[in-house]
Amino acid sequence: MNLGIIGQATGLFAVTNIDDILILALFFAQTAGRRGAALRIVAGQYVGFVGIAVVAVAAAFGATFLPAQVVPYLGLLPIALGLKAAWQAWRSSRDGRDDAGDVPAAQRPSGPGALQVAAVTFANGGDNIGVYVPVFATGGVGATSLYVVVFLVLVGLWCLAGRYFATRPFVAATLSRWGHVVLPLVLIGVGLLILVEGGVIGL
Repeated sequence: MNLGIIGQATGLFAVTNIDDILILALFFAQTAGRRGAALRIVAGQYVGFVGIAVVAVAAAFGATFLPAQVVPYLGLLPIALGLKAAWQAWRSSRDGRDDAGDVPAAQRPSGPGALQVAAVTFANGGDNIGVYVPVFATGGVGATSLYVVVFLVLVGLWCLAGRYFATRPFVAATLSRWGHVVLPLVLIGVGLLILVEGGVIGL
């Protein structure tokens, strides 16, 4: 086993996915107390990242599932989900539940489903694809396979880290109180950043 490639893969994953920790923590906090919610988030994270890996591997070896000009428009996915989350927060506020921390877990929004998490993960992976493609193309089949295996292991660790942060007393209390406001802002911000970096929106 090539320890050098494992180290490189670990560093590459960490650099390209550091922002996912915040998003995962927000997702886990939003679904605290919901049975099976954590598994949906983990499943969605894996589905989204496998999609990123498949597109990157295919592009590295000469195939493509997504035209390059389409990738920036993936930013519309987190924006749509952010607007949906904002609507749910506004509706709860209108019903007299301004402080989400005072709402019993059973009465809170069920949070994102696996496909919604996958959509955010995949949309936020445009930069990942751009970085992974040349690495995979120069590494060959063997190195690429090892990269992907390491990445998939680290996805699980990323989910554990997101859940860990979301369950720390201070962080959990903060996210419980403000998560319903922060989550839409983060999702919309991620979507706008993807659109701007992709040249869809000029600044």
